[in-house]
Amino acid sequence: MSYQDAYSAINDDNDSRWAFGTGFEQPVSTVDAPIPSGVDGADLAAYCLMLGEDALILSHRLQEWCTNGPELEDEVAIANIGLDLLGQARLLFGRAGQADGSGRDEDFYAFFRGPDEFRNVALVELPRGDFGELIARLLVFATWRLALFSRLTDSADPVLAAVAAKGVKEVAYHRDYAAGWAIRLGDGTDYSHERMRAGLDSIWPYVPELFVPHEIEARLVKTYVAVNPETVRTEFDDVLRMLAEGFSTKRGRRAAWLHHDGVNHRVRARRGARLVALTSGGAIADNADYRVLQERGEAFIGTVN
Repeated sequence: MSYQDAYSAINDDNDSRWAFGTGFEQPVSTVDAPIPSGVDGADLAAYCLMLGEDALILSHRLQEWCTNGPELEDEVAIANIGLDLLGQARLLFGRAGQADGSGRDEDFYAFFRGPDEFRNVALVELPRGDFGELIARLLVFATWRLALFSRLTDSADPVLAAVAAKGVKEVAYHRDYAAGWAIRLGDGTDYSHERMRAGLDSIWPYVPELFVPHEIEARLVKTYVAVNPETVRTEFDDVLRMLAEGFSTKRGRRAAWLHHDGVNHRVRARRGARLVALTSGGAIADNADYRVLQERGEAFIGTVN
């Protein structure tokens, strides 16, 4: 395709090379699947909005780290995590507009509502802190969301199930990235120890809210659409505990890379943690085929190809 000048080239609405031209296939084009029998469309829409708002707001907070990260590689990683969450929000908002019959699109839910209309958890909207706070917040959020999404893959709503199936792979990397940095900070200087401890202390008061079910969730749990957040608390605790204590095998405890001093609220690295973090902490996992479960308790750890 040829143009007489550059202005014509960038203003051709039919040029499919541009993401926002008419030739771009919107990722929300598959959200019009029928609502499962017996499910209230308004409740389904509200649930999608809650999940989408958590992703949207945290994505905005992560965008604030562009040009503010410790290294260029981490700025790229954090930006990509934000894009993953933004993609989840777009799909969920699209489903909400279809489920409630309003036909509203993602732009309406993202830009044309007041603050009092958002139901996101407080954790995601906290003002940007330092890098230790970011890692603590991302580790907690990703661990919680991964536990939710791994169960939502069996949702009676086909769109929620599809979003969750895609999101599991994304959020597994988000958690791995945050865990890798938590190890590196724990194995660093006294100052990095202090910043990690302060980060955990600052976000921990907002953790209990993650596991309190909303009345909408309670209704949708009965129709097998939603997940009761109370049921993922054990897995959440097990994953964070494993980071601190490792897991039991026939040859003793393994993968105990961190030590969390609950009395003095201090995070330290164990022997070998630095090598693991340097060789594995920044790796971006490929699309995975297999779910990895902890042998004891079967807590979902992640995916591997």
